[in-house]
Amino acid sequence: MNKHRKLTVTLLSVLVLLLAAAGIGYANRGALAAWGYDAFLSKQVEAKLADSYAPINGGSPTPSETPAVQEPFSLLLLGVDARSAERGRSDTMIYTVVRPKDGNVLMVSIPRDTYTEIVGKNKQDKITHAYAFGGAEMAVNSVKELLGAPVAHYASINFQGFVKAVDTLGGIPLPIGKDIVNKGKDHEKFVVKANKDSYSGQEALNYVRYREDAGGDMARTERNRVFLESLMHKASSLQQWNKIPDLLDIVGENFRTDLTPSELSELAKQFLQTDHHIQSYTLKGTGKRMGAQNLWYYLADEKDLADVRATISQWLDADTPMSELMVPGATATAQGA
Repeated sequence: MNKHRKLTVTLLSVLVLLLAAAGIGYANRGALAAWGYDAFLSKQVEAKLADSYAPINGGSPTPSETPAVQEPFSLLLLGVDARSAERGRSDTMIYTVVRPKDGNVLMVSIPRDTYTEIVGKNKQDKITHAYAFGGAEMAVNSVKELLGAPVAHYASINFQGFVKAVDTLGGIPLPIGKDIVNKGKDHEKFVVKANKDSYSGQEALNYVRYREDAGGDMARTERNRVFLESLMHKASSLQQWNKIPDLLDIVGENFRTDLTPSELSELAKQFLQTDHHIQSYTLKGTGKRMGAQNLWYYLADEKDLADVRATISQWLDADTPMSELMVPGATATAQGA
C-alpha cells in the first residue's frame, strides 16, 4: 500500500469510525459495492454510532438542522487519553479541513504542549489542558483562538478504546528499534521491547504515551501518526468480516462527535467513491521552560502560524481550485505532493 493509500485509509477511518469498518470498506471497495453499502453496512454503522453523537451545545438534530457534508468544512480531531471516568487530556489535536467534492484533505497537527490562550479559563497554558478543563467545547474554542480559524465540527476518540481494537485485530507492527523505557519520577512506568513482529494494545498505547525521548512533543506527535497509520493498515487488510461488529462496538464506546451518524455515513460513501489526496503538517515552533514552576512549553513560530492560517482560509474556500491548494511554507500543490 503506497503512502497516499495508507493515508486515505487513515483519514477515512478517522472521519467515519476510526477503525476497521471504513478501512475494510476502502480496501474491498468492489466487494462492498456488490454487497451494497446502503443496503447493509451504512445502517449498521449508523445504529452502532447512535450514542456517539454529542453536540457541544446539547440537544438532538432534526432533518432541517443537519447540514449537508458537501462544501469544505473544518473538523477538530481529538485523541483523548482518559482512564476510567476521567475526562482526560487531548494528547492528539489535529485541525482538519475536508473538501468532500474534490477529495482533498488538510491535516494540521497541534503539539500538545503548545502555549496558547485557554478560552474560558482566562489564562495561557498548554493547549492539551483545554480539554481537561472544559471538554470538547473549550478545546474547540482554544483552537479557534490559536489558529484564527473556524471549527465546524469535532470528533474525540479515547485511546483506551484503541487497546481493545488492537487486541481484536491481533496486534499491530510498530517501528521500535530500541527498547522504550518510561521511568521518570513523575511518569507512568513501563517498558516496550524492541524488534517484535507485533505489539499488543497496551504496548501500542505505551508507545504513544512515551515521554522521555529527546524529540519531546514533536516526537510524540509523530508516534501518534505512526500508530494510527499502522492501526488502519492492519484494519484495511483484515479478512475476518465477523470482527466488524465487535470493532464497531469498541468505536461506539470510545468515540464522540457532533457529526450525526447519517453525516458520518454520507462522508464514508463520498470517500469510498472519490480519488483524494491528504496533506499533513505539524505546527513549527521551539520548546522552552517558563514560569515559576519552570514547566516545558512549545512556542509556535509566529511566521509559520501566519502561513497555517492563510492556508486554512484558502482550503475552506470552495472556489479555490485543486491546482492552487497549498500547504504552509511549501510550493508544491496538493495534487503534486
